[in-house]
Amino acid sequence: MIKYFKDIYLGAQSLAVGLWVTVRYILKPIVTVQYPREKNHIPPAYRGHLKFTRDPATGGSRCVVCLRCAQSCPSECISLDWDIKGEKQKRILKSYVQDFTRCSQCGLCVEACELGAIKFSNEYELVGLAKEDFYFNLLKMLEKR
Repeated sequence: MIKYFKDIYLGAQSLAVGLWVTVRYILKPIVTVQYPREKNHIPPAYRGHLKFTRDPATGGSRCVVCLRCAQSCPSECISLDWDIKGEKQKRILKSYVQDFTRCSQCGLCVEACELGAIKFSNEYELVGLAKEDFYFNLLKMLEKR
């Protein structure tokens, strides 16, 4: 009989403790971000996928196809395609594709680019149903912006 009342007392005590925790947190301000109506604050050092920066003179890409970014990438996730045109044998960029499924976001490619042609984007809402959805052609993305 004593065990019965002891169980009732311990159950009521644990209920009171749980209710006290609930009441305490009801009175505190809300810390949850109401996504998607509210967006998270993105810190300045956030590393999304790569994106090109615009050349203010031409409106196109600053990339001169020096290949430093692709050579410095340990994941080998950057592939470039170019044509050679003119008397000076200048390289013209045809496509710049980043395989984001293989990228470790180490930042070596951004550091290797002396012209500042590539930088990290602030996109964090990436979703796709196939692996090919994460192959980013930076040249086409620049033309869409």
